[in-house]
Amino acid sequence: MTDPTLRLPAKTFRAVLDLGPLPVGGPPLPARFVHPEFDVELLEDGGAEIAAFYLEFADGQLHLEVSNDRLEHHFHGAAGEHADASPWSDEDTDALLAWATIHIAHVLPILPELLDNIDEAAEWCDIGLPVYARDYEPVPLEIVEVEVEGDLLMLPWLGAGQVDHEHLDGPDEPIALLWSPNDEPADVPIAKAWLDLGTGHPASAAEPGIDWTAVGLPESEVLAWFEGFYLNHQVIADPADLIRVAAMKRIAGFDS
Repeated sequence: MTDPTLRLPAKTFRAVLDLGPLPVGGPPLPARFVHPEFDVELLEDGGAEIAAFYLEFADGQLHLEVSNDRLEHHFHGAAGEHADASPWSDEDTDALLAWATIHIAHVLPILPELLDNIDEAAEWCDIGLPVYARDYEPVPLEIVEVEVEGDLLMLPWLGAGQVDHEHLDGPDEPIALLWSPNDEPADVPIAKAWLDLGTGHPASAAEPGIDWTAVGLPESEVLAWFEGFYLNHQVIADPADLIRVAAMKRIAGFDS
């Protein structure tokens, strides 16, 4: 049902974005913090909007949350586990926090509109356009370029009833395939797919005791279909995520 060779080609997508005046001033990032990942998202907490910033390095992570003039931070280890204290020296930690505070102050005023523009840019990418640009006031603009992997071409669900999926807990990012024999919401787990951390490819397994005749497809076809679904939705990065991270790296100067 799913031929892994039937992939749309990868493509280059460019987004013209207002990232504020660059470069950002302030203290430099210490040289020992090399090749970091820098990301941000807006969260809702009891009706309050929180900007969450993530800095990830090979040997640890710094997470910061900003809301209502309040800045909090905490640390994680190299594998993402929560850490009670910084994984770095006091001097390096202070320098990292000083750098992060300057960049957060730069990003916060432009963040809501920037994220809206990034979502719109991703929609343009999804419909096949190579460049996103909207009307801006006369401000400095940046061209952010990303490489977008092509989706696996898949048939829709051809079995009986309805299917859905839900995310499960686990380091290999598992998801469950849910099935319903009729038009009711799918709620019966019939298979699980996850990322094989050794190969980087999806793997899958059926749940025991499934009546595949009722499902309307053989077990092997369901698993092949679900692995394709996993590849498209869990492995291939969403264009909005790619553009957002690339924009944050441009602001931070990590892509130079």
